[in-house]
This record gives sequence, C-alpha cells and structure tokens, in this order.
Amino acid sequence: MTAILLTGMSGMGKSTALAALADRGHDCVDTDEGDWIEQVDGEPLWRIEAVDALLGHPRTGTLFVQGAVANQGELYDRFAAVVLLAAPTSVILHRLATRTTNDFGKTAEERARILDDLEHVEPLLRRGATHVIDTDRPLADVVAELERIARAAAAAASA
Repeated sequence: MTAILLTGMSGMGKSTALAALADRGHDCVDTDEGDWIEQVDGEPLWRIEAVDALLGHPRTGTLFVQGAVANQGELYDRFAAVVLLAAPTSVILHRLATRTTNDFGKTAEERARILDDLEHVEPLLRRGATHVIDTDRPLADVVAELERIARAAAAAASA
C-alpha cells in the first residue's frame, strides 16, 4: 500500500484537495476529524499508534492522509511521499476570510497565529516534504499532480 501525506498550514487547501481525491475514489483520511489527535500540554499531536496502525492496514490503492501536527515527522518514513501544499500569503488570508467549512482563521488573533506559523512552522514542513504543490491554481490541477505523485510512488514501491 502506498500512503501519501498532504500537509501544510491552514488555508492551503488540504481538506478541499482531500475531498476531491475521495470523490475520485481514493482512500482518504483527514486526521483533523475523528480520534487521530490528542492534546498534549495544549499541543495537538497525532496518536502515533493509531496513525501507524492506519498506515499498516492493507489496501490495494493509494491512501491519502491529511494532517499538520508537530509530531507527524515521527511517521514520515511510513509515507511514500510527503506533499506540502503551499500558497501565497494573500491567497491564504483570502481563503480563510471567505471559507464556510471551517471558522478557524476568522479572528485577528487566529490570522496572526497563522502568519506566525507561515514564518516559523512552514519552513520546517518544507524541509521534510518530498514534494511542494502551489495550490494557487485550479483544484483539478492540484489533484492531478497529487495523483501523479501517487502513481510515481506506487511504481517506485513495486520496482
């Protein structure tokens, strides 16, 4: 089984891309939903054992997992690719202000936190990523690129 991690800061389009991949028939898990995350000293972290078990579950196709937590790097070796979704700051702020599926990023305090994360956290995600996709383009293009990455990873795994 090939697993691909989609990561990035708020407003990058992770959930939107994941939903589009699910619509195309791919197995997808959003670790922001369900019981994948626990709070440790106020920090949301993956329940490593749970995500590890998910990644070990036999599948015939690609599993796309969405998440952005401080301890995700502990499982990078379990993913065939770690894809950072990125976009210009102006695009991110516009998405946060106009999205209706998630209220995070609507307040000035939350936007300030996101801007700080872009400066300090995104570079860490970028260093751990095997691919970076600019999401300031049509969703169909982003999804096609994710599928291309998955095909290449599956081919490499079977070689």
